[in-house]
Amino acid sequence: MKIVSAAEMREIDRATSERFGVSSITLMENAGSAVGRFVLSDYPQAERVGILCGKGNNGGDGFVVARRLVEAGRAVRIMLLCDPEELRGDAAAMFQNMLRKLQPLKIAPLIVREASRLDSSDAAEIFAADVIVDAILGTGFRPPVSPLYAAAIGKMNAASAPIVAVDIPSGADADAMWPATATGAHDQARADAIVTFTAPRPAHVFAALISRPSGRTVIAPIGSPPEAIVSQLGLHLSTPFDFAPLLAPRAREGNKGSYGHVLVIGGSLGKAGAAAMAGFAALRAGAGLSTVATPKSVLATVAAFHPEVMTEPLPETEQGTISLRALGSGLDSLLEHRTLIAIGPGISRHSETAEFVRAIVKRRDTSMVVDADALNAFEGSAGQLNGRGRTVVITPHPGEMSRLTGLSIAEIQANRLEVARNFAREHELIVVLKGHRTLIAAPDGTVWVNPTGNPGMATGGTGDVLTGMVAGLIAQHPQHALEATALAVYLHGLAGDLASESVGENSLVATDLVRFLPQAFAQMRNRKSEEIRLHA
Repeated sequence: MKIVSAAEMREIDRATSERFGVSSITLMENAGSAVGRFVLSDYPQAERVGILCGKGNNGGDGFVVARRLVEAGRAVRIMLLCDPEELRGDAAAMFQNMLRKLQPLKIAPLIVREASRLDSSDAAEIFAADVIVDAILGTGFRPPVSPLYAAAIGKMNAASAPIVAVDIPSGADADAMWPATATGAHDQARADAIVTFTAPRPAHVFAALISRPSGRTVIAPIGSPPEAIVSQLGLHLSTPFDFAPLLAPRAREGNKGSYGHVLVIGGSLGKAGAAAMAGFAALRAGAGLSTVATPKSVLATVAAFHPEVMTEPLPETEQGTISLRALGSGLDSLLEHRTLIAIGPGISRHSETAEFVRAIVKRRDTSMVVDADALNAFEGSAGQLNGRGRTVVITPHPGEMSRLTGLSIAEIQANRLEVARNFAREHELIVVLKGHRTLIAAPDGTVWVNPTGNPGMATGGTGDVLTGMVAGLIAQHPQHALEATALAVYLHGLAGDLASESVGENSLVATDLVRFLPQAFAQMRNRKSEEIRLHA
């Protein structure tokens, strides 16, 4: 799913009407109906709904919401923040449609032209509703907020009811990128949920628009065909529908050799579990075979982790890490017939082992996933890390990215998109910059943004599981490495979300992700609704 700018969204709506014959009033009807469905499904106990409408198209959407909720039997009260004669086009038409529905029920909108009117008892009734719908300003807004709208936003923010924003919280900048801005900024409405349409804008993905951790943004289709959704941002929000071709049923005649053989190189004394988890995660992600090559002294630990994972002993240093002697004549036979190498989980920062890592990664005939201390081996020499002519994926967290780039962690976090995109371009590889809204950046500048995952995944080993999953999925789909990488990140976060629902964020451990991965696959394949829900 493409992420589009506010200007691009206006062009998409125009093209949908002019080129594809879907009228603008139909788009408005579909948008308001989507918000109404959300209120009914997510707030089923809310009998009283207050709706605040501005004079633009966002207000027009709000009039449709009001009509739909009245039809569903809810007690609806509407506040219009302008004179009705100021309404134009589709918004004016929807206002008249709403009045025809409300008049037989003796429901009249409250017309507010001055801020003092917001202190009336009629207005207080709207702000005291069980749910408030914010349809004042949409993604086409440009500052400043008018005094009347600002006063209404302030009253709405002070209310105790949850707020559902139509398209975007009123007063927010739809094109806001990193760093995320604090919700509840001056003249900006708070939101407990957002229902937007067709495609997300940057702020829906990157800015802190939702006021509570459990809130969500729904992206609802309203009639624009895929051909109309054009963007120059080079940003994609990962969704289940993007990965459908990679989740197709397997061929009847398939065998273990059909789905790739992953070689995990890693582990060290005290960190054998990291390599073992990566090896097993590759199998859980669907790889046909998985072998872990690890120092001889920890091989038994790895072998005991799961019987399906094969093992290979490597020469070791006195400290129980992989020795340079592992580059001997046996290495070529070890690499033979392996589809992909995943190097780094638990491998350590021992100087001799780091030299071994650099030698392996610089082999031009091997595709690989590079993680953890294998990345740290390139501190100060990131120029040697290059994917030209092959598939190379790196999966750094901000600290590892800091060591690769020489930037501080604060600089990395403040410019995540630029850092990931620039490094991918310059080094001709795929960057998975981990964190909230993990980024998957390709050498051509395309960036996928991952919407899944939760803070419970901030625990040791989850990155090792991700490394194995990325390797396992690329091994099955080597011609679609970018999509396979994005799918691995999406499934990794989704498995974490499912695990968190079961065990809670505090108790979640890395192997829970492997345990819930089959359920994550099933949820992806069984998805029916075209709506996308993006958690805060």
